[in-house]
Amino acid sequence: MASTAGYYAAFVGLGIALGVIGPTLPGLARQTHSGLDALGFLFTARALGYMLGSLRGGRLYDRLPGHTVAALGIVAIAALLALIPLVPLLWLLVAVVFVLGISDSVLDVGGNTLLVRQHGDKSGPFMTALHFFFGVGAFVAPIVVGWAISASGNIAWAYWGLAVLVVPPALWLIRQPSPAARMESEATAEGSTDVALVALIALLFFFYVAVEAGFAGWVSSYAVATGLAGEAEAAYLASAFWGVFTLGRLAAIPISSRVRPRYVLLADIVGAMIFLGFICLMPQSRLALWAGAVGTGLFLASIFPTNLNLASRRITLTGRITGIFFSVGSLGGMTLPLLLGQLFVRVSPQSAMVALWLDTGLMLVVWAALMLRTEQVARARGASLVAEH
Repeated sequence: MASTAGYYAAFVGLGIALGVIGPTLPGLARQTHSGLDALGFLFTARALGYMLGSLRGGRLYDRLPGHTVAALGIVAIAALLALIPLVPLLWLLVAVVFVLGISDSVLDVGGNTLLVRQHGDKSGPFMTALHFFFGVGAFVAPIVVGWAISASGNIAWAYWGLAVLVVPPALWLIRQPSPAARMESEATAEGSTDVALVALIALLFFFYVAVEAGFAGWVSSYAVATGLAGEAEAAYLASAFWGVFTLGRLAAIPISSRVRPRYVLLADIVGAMIFLGFICLMPQSRLALWAGAVGTGLFLASIFPTNLNLASRRITLTGRITGIFFSVGSLGGMTLPLLLGQLFVRVSPQSAMVALWLDTGLMLVVWAALMLRTEQVARARGASLVAEH
């Protein structure tokens, strides 16, 4: 359990790295003398780095001691967070965030892969708990940003303080023995992986990461642009989203051991659509914005770990396959937040929320296709077992 505790602490840092950028967009715009639409490229750069890091990072965990790779990823995240408030040029900030995306992915892929190696078929509740701690970090980051803005009027101290908090798990993990790698040859011995099933699971990750990154990244700017909140309050709005998101993942830990993943996914997707709909239908209501942010956070909370839990039940999760899932998810995090930035400035802030609602609708379509495919695979495997006997 010592290693598992280290993974949990590391994912607090991962959540910090994700949760800090959205509430600091207005400050980063002033720092680099750029418009908010141009800052949409930060999300693209981070997601592109994440995608590339996922593709290579998964293979690193199959070939090298996992805890060493994860510790290096943690240290890199801390260093890059400390560097962000010192960068005066947009193109250079984009480059820093690109490298941050690579570091994020190395830790993200590793934490999930190592946890499955550690707990095997019983990893479901541990997986949900892991992503709960990610939510803890994402919840803490905007609060620290709000405090820093209220106290000093700038964001630098928030980044530096959070960078210090990220480091300790690296020192812990490097002292623990790494779990043995599960190589792809072992998975092949158990049967071939269904390509269509992998593709649908990956596509669900794509739309999920798109809406999570898009909403978390732009909700603070949306609140400021619509006049529903000032910068400090908007940071607390993002923190409320991540706070309820975190509580949702905590609640999902016992649920994941009692309810089948398919039903949890359906309830989550429909719930997110309903609460995003509140924001879209009542764009001038401060109450609708807060209720929408809280409800969206609650229902988005368990989609990622539940989808990963579903995947672990249907296929063998090697580092390579986990890397594929995460890299495809990062494409969603790369495309939709950039599109939202363009809609935000060129059309209206409200159009960005409508785009997020449509994304959740596409998630529902993919869920239906995924359920159909899992039934087909299950029937085919059952027929194969009957034929063998």
